[in-house]
Amino acid sequence: MVDTPAVEEPFSPASGRTNPADKNTWFGHPRQLSRLFTTEAMERFGYYGMRALLTLYLTKHFLFSDTTTTGLYGGFTALVYLTPLIGGFIADRYLGSKRSVKFGAIMMAVGYFVLCFGGDTAKPHAVIDGQRYEVQVENFIDRPTSTGEEVRYVTTGSERLKIKGNDDGSVDLLRADNSVARNLPKGSFEPGADRNSLFVFLMLIGLSLVTVGNGFFKPNISTIVGSLYAQGDRRRDAGFTIFYMGINLGSFFSQLLCPFLADNVGWWAGFGLAAGGMLLAAALFQFDGGRLDGYGERPEGADPSRDLLIYGCAILAVPAVYFLFTNLMNATAAEPGSGIVGYVMSLPLMGQVLFLTFLISIPGILAWSFFKGSRQEFQMMLAAMVLIVFNVVFWTLFEQAGSSLTLFADRNTDLHITSNWSISAGQTQSFNAIFIVLLAPLFSILWNGLARRGLEPPIPIKFGLALVGVGLGFLFLVWGSQFAGSDFKVGIWWLAGLYFIHSVAELMISPVGLSMITKLSIARVVGLMMGVWFLSISVAQYVAGAVAQVASVETVGGQVTNLQVSLNTYLHVFTIIGEWAVGFGVVLLLLSWPLKYLMHGVK
Repeated sequence: MVDTPAVEEPFSPASGRTNPADKNTWFGHPRQLSRLFTTEAMERFGYYGMRALLTLYLTKHFLFSDTTTTGLYGGFTALVYLTPLIGGFIADRYLGSKRSVKFGAIMMAVGYFVLCFGGDTAKPHAVIDGQRYEVQVENFIDRPTSTGEEVRYVTTGSERLKIKGNDDGSVDLLRADNSVARNLPKGSFEPGADRNSLFVFLMLIGLSLVTVGNGFFKPNISTIVGSLYAQGDRRRDAGFTIFYMGINLGSFFSQLLCPFLADNVGWWAGFGLAAGGMLLAAALFQFDGGRLDGYGERPEGADPSRDLLIYGCAILAVPAVYFLFTNLMNATAAEPGSGIVGYVMSLPLMGQVLFLTFLISIPGILAWSFFKGSRQEFQMMLAAMVLIVFNVVFWTLFEQAGSSLTLFADRNTDLHITSNWSISAGQTQSFNAIFIVLLAPLFSILWNGLARRGLEPPIPIKFGLALVGVGLGFLFLVWGSQFAGSDFKVGIWWLAGLYFIHSVAELMISPVGLSMITKLSIARVVGLMMGVWFLSISVAQYVAGAVAQVASVETVGGQVTNLQVSLNTYLHVFTIIGEWAVGFGVVLLLLSWPLKYLMHGVK
């Protein structure tokens, strides 16, 4: 999972105080690390618990279409990785990391609590040849996990007809004896739903609060971890390894527990547990017993009287984010034949800003490097930009986990671990976290062992192997689909295999990304390059939503009308992106030799 730290600041002790890294250690590290580790684990517990439910919540409770759901999910996660740029800047100039983390934690906790108020389930309907009909659902339970026994009907005249989708996109309306009463050609059956506008508003406000709060929290707690260590302290990398273990432990437990509560109690309980985790994170940080005194304090010369203004502006940013979400949900497709310009102009405002900023920043920074830097500096910056572009491709495909892969798990995966024990679709996201926890120490041993022998692969090869790996993960799942049963569901272990391969790929690319940027960037613009790195991840999240939209399946009342069509649609998209990912990875592996030259010995 993508959780990249901010640039670490060197230790800066308060007047008359020695570096606490020299005494009172916790597993050989500053004792403050234990408090930061637990705080981060609980914050990630809240975020990933919410994320495990979000896609299912939108499709099953609010009955949004797959296209709307995955688009909104992609936009939300894109902003989650974009707002830290602003939050980090505000902390560096005005608030300091500690105040920023506290404020962000409170905003996120409030956001999760707001998500608990979802109201009644949306009411499904269908428009047939311009006439609206109510849809009745038998055996429906408003929970993340479907029972498989839900049946959807429309009443036309005196007949109550069951809805069944066909392979060619048409819809059959079936009588009680399963004879076809009416066949509706593709496009003549339009599913929809009536939603309470107040609860849709609350849901979007909740996501907006989480987005803004995350911008204050995410970059700054990592900065405080970096400040625990004096410049050159060899324990720093190991300290960050321990710290980021908290991310995966927190996410693993939340992705099991939040969906469990949502299934057995209600959506509100799942989101409420996420909120509880976030509140605990805030409490751990607020009531630290003085352990963090002197760390992450307000920068020298900053005016405390500006704090309330900053907090007020952050709260005012919530309606702005809400507007971006509504604009995203109401976007229309480009006219056929309008080309790339028409496509970009038809994008929601968020997409236009992200793409134009990314497309301008890459050549702009390279042009500046060419004219202002030395020949070697320009070449190193060129290598960094090439890797950033491939980084977008990797995370675009890897981040299908929370969208298309979760919907695939719900609709076309047999979720039984054993004959008597099954998990829910939301809980399948925990596979990645547990594999990272298990594999990360092994990879650390592997890289260290290869480095001692001078055999550790250079960064471009690691990136290339990661791209090949993410593609092979999708192709592995596609291959396993040939063993799907008559219910058009694939065994869960094939999906677990995909997450295992993706976790291996993640460990190839995620730990080296920020390090690569700091080493290849011209010192005068390293902060700007860090911004471009986070921007690339944000763009990837947005594009991931667009890719998931391609895998959209028609639903009525939150359920697909034909499981065979659903399976074929997902496998078609997974095959394409899997093959393209392997192709991109091979291209990068071929480019690794010229890139190695351009990097001038950076490893």
